[in-house]
Amino acid sequence: MTPPVLVAASAYGADFVRQVGHAHLVPMVAAAGAAGLEIRRELFAELPDFKALHAVLAAHGLCSVYSAPIELFREDGALAREELDQVMAEAEQLQSRCLKVSLGHFSPASKMQELSHFVAQAPLPLLLENDQTAHGGKLEAIASFLSMCSASDVPFGMTFDMGNWRWSGVDAEVAARTLAAHVQYVHCKGVWNDQGKLKAIPLEQDDAVWRRLFSYFPHGVQRAIEFPIIDQDLEAATRRYVAMLASA
Repeated sequence: MTPPVLVAASAYGADFVRQVGHAHLVPMVAAAGAAGLEIRRELFAELPDFKALHAVLAAHGLCSVYSAPIELFREDGALAREELDQVMAEAEQLQSRCLKVSLGHFSPASKMQELSHFVAQAPLPLLLENDQTAHGGKLEAIASFLSMCSASDVPFGMTFDMGNWRWSGVDAEVAARTLAAHVQYVHCKGVWNDQGKLKAIPLEQDDAVWRRLFSYFPHGVQRAIEFPIIDQDLEAATRRYVAMLASA
């Protein structure tokens, strides 16, 4: 079976998506052969009618993942419960496969009981992504959190962003070996150091490094294009990248 490949809306550029809206992308993403669209909350010019957006996705046979730029734990270690309640309600209206968030300021002293209760009541699975922050992208903190979840029977998977580890100074292959058992979704992108500034770039067909990362993950794990798609024919470019990622 061909692995499901989604397209993160951010791949088409923040300004463009805010201007045209997520629904505008749906026919193109579907025509390119993708399985779904990752909806990015930070790219809404204003909050949409989530049920109507789901209807557009469903009409084109696409699933969705809902990505919300919130951190699980605040600086004082408290769970960001109000924010989680809000974005989970939005994800439920979208009927997304899962809700993706980042870790925030987790420490062994963080109270897991409230999170456990939230996860148990949540209508959708939650996935933790390694972000580009100094606190939320630490391999040790992410591994510790996911281990605590497993030990407490709290179902919490991971979105493994293969490029974001560069911002944290972590070898992506070391992270893949460490976290493989938790990975349910993979963000795919390359990273280029442009005179000291890291930038996301497309993966290359013949680059064995990113393909090797998939050898650590569950077979057929869902994955997403999360690098810039820049082409006069966006649909054709998206189709090429979808096929490339499906072959990994």
